[in-house]
Amino acid sequence: MIYTELESILLAYPDAWLSFPFDKTTAVFKVSKKMFALVDMEGTPLSINLKCNPNDAQILRSQFAAIIPGYHMNKDHWNTVILNGSLDPDLVKELIENSYLLVVKSMSKKEQHRLDVR
Repeated sequence: MIYTELESILLAYPDAWLSFPFDKTTAVFKVSKKMFALVDMEGTPLSINLKCNPNDAQILRSQFAAIIPGYHMNKDHWNTVILNGSLDPDLVKELIENSYLLVVKSMSKKEQHRLDVR
């Protein structure tokens, strides 16, 4: 997966937007004001940090060598997914969606309704 493909997937979610609060190569994807993904655009291989349920995070790490504790993130709630071709693209998309939904579900009911996610 290349960065432009990844960016298209991430920005397709309702109210998702891209910012660069740290530097010009660390892309931060947010829904409303909350981060749901972080990508080092120049990383080789490309990797993405995604929010994850703590129990699921441990299971995923034990099943896939390309999923590790979140780099520079809370290790309980974030995974780094290394996009080296070893993971099924559908799994990567599912992990992205789960991250987005976890963040949205932490928002108020009004905000969830506005995003049509309940």
